[in-house]
Amino acid sequence: MYGRNELIARYIKLRTGKTRTRKQVSSHIQVLARKRVREYQTGIKDQVSKDKALQTVANLSSAQIVSASVMKPQPPFPPPVRFWPGPIPGQPGHSQDIKPFAQTPYTTLPAPVPTSISYEALPPHRPSAVAAPVWQDRTIASDKLRLLEYSAFMETQRDADTYSKHLFVHIGQSSPGYSDPVLESVDVRQIYDKFPEKKGGLKELYEKGPHNAFFLVKFWADLSGDLEEGSGVFYGVSSQYSGTENITISVSTKVCSFGKQVVEKVETEYARMEGGKCVFRIHRSPMCEYMINFIHKLKHLPEKYMMNSVLENFTILQVVSNRETQETLLCIAFVFEVSTSEHGAQYHVYRLVKD
Repeated sequence: MYGRNELIARYIKLRTGKTRTRKQVSSHIQVLARKRVREYQTGIKDQVSKDKALQTVANLSSAQIVSASVMKPQPPFPPPVRFWPGPIPGQPGHSQDIKPFAQTPYTTLPAPVPTSISYEALPPHRPSAVAAPVWQDRTIASDKLRLLEYSAFMETQRDADTYSKHLFVHIGQSSPGYSDPVLESVDVRQIYDKFPEKKGGLKELYEKGPHNAFFLVKFWADLSGDLEEGSGVFYGVSSQYSGTENITISVSTKVCSFGKQVVEKVETEYARMEGGKCVFRIHRSPMCEYMINFIHKLKHLPEKYMMNSVLENFTILQVVSNRETQETLLCIAFVFEVSTSEHGAQYHVYRLVKD
């Protein structure tokens, strides 16, 4: 329902009345982590013990460093916990959706911020000697292509000049700064079973690379309001990208259920020069009939937990490639849950890695 930093910000608001953004919380955690490491180093006199301690700290996330228990003697770290431990629903065992931390119900006052999370966070991507663009490592972007905006929506014509638009999911344009935190990392092997294993599947694509082009997006979709049908209703998807080369891109969108491809849509888009950059726009692309029917059936379920149970096994894989060379420019794995926020659709982005 909320990412770790959103929950901390909400807790601060409820306890102190002060408003803090997700980025402010993340930045402050990193500052506290660096301070805690310095204090930890100062307290260790023996060089061998100090080197061993630094090696241990290097494997911790900022949140784990800040937590009071981490700087005490710890047993060896357990192996990373899977995003979805166990088989998927419908088979023996159970499935757990992505939760970046242990969550509390939305209707209750949060307890003190939990430090346990449902997967082993990997160390942040280390910056190279040459300064990378500010948006790299902070947004959905590879060396050659960046996702600027993405939305799936329902548009209804009220009269000749009036339209209303409902966003099911939305990634808006952003202008990150160097002080903003880099994206958290997730091991790509934890989600292999959520996508096709055959030719063109996530595993094959990742092994082919480039690895910096792979991302995971967790959407909290907004299914509030009434869904409509008829000639005055349009279901669509829009996306916008910015690239470094004047090329033609191919955008493949695969809808998957229980890890199997159900339907695929492939679109082609040409570059347009804007402000010295190559911009690619796929504007108001009609949503496929399968997706429209799926949204309607999902909406008709009486409880949100039922919707989320269905969404545990529903994923989308979008692959943007160079049409001529077939080089992967961006690969985005989408997973979903139903939003319970009054702010509508929300999302969180992770970088996919393999260590």
